[in-house]
Amino acid sequence: MSHRIDKVEHLIKEEISLIFLYKLNDPSFSFVTITSVKLSADLKIAKVYFSVLEKNDREKVMKKISSISGFIRSELASRIRIRFVPELKFFLDDTLDYVEKIEGLIKKMHEDDNKGNN
Repeated sequence: MSHRIDKVEHLIKEEISLIFLYKLNDPSFSFVTITSVKLSADLKIAKVYFSVLEKNDREKVMKKISSISGFIRSELASRIRIRFVPELKFFLDDTLDYVEKIEGLIKKMHEDDNKGNN
C-alpha cells in the first residue's frame, strides 16, 4: 500500500471523527467512534468503519449514518484538499465484539482448567 493512500486514509478518518464530534448534533452519535478508513486503490471509494458503544443502538445508528452520508461527504469536501472526495461507505466495526468473545472463551478455558486441577 502506498504512503499517499495511508496519509489520505488517516486524514479522512480524523476529519470524519471531527464532523461527528462538532457538526452532527444527534445524541445517538455521542458514542460513535470512527475506527478506520480503507481507500480503494483509485481513491474513489472509502470504506469507513465505526463502532457504537451501545449494542442496542447499532442498527438505528447505522441507518442514520447511511441517510446522512452525503452530508458527511460534502463536509469532508470542504475540509480536505484532494482532487476527488471519495464516495463514503459506512460499515459497523464489530472487532470489539470479537475480542470480547475470544476473551470470554479464554477465561472459560482457564476456569475449566482450574476446576480440573482441584
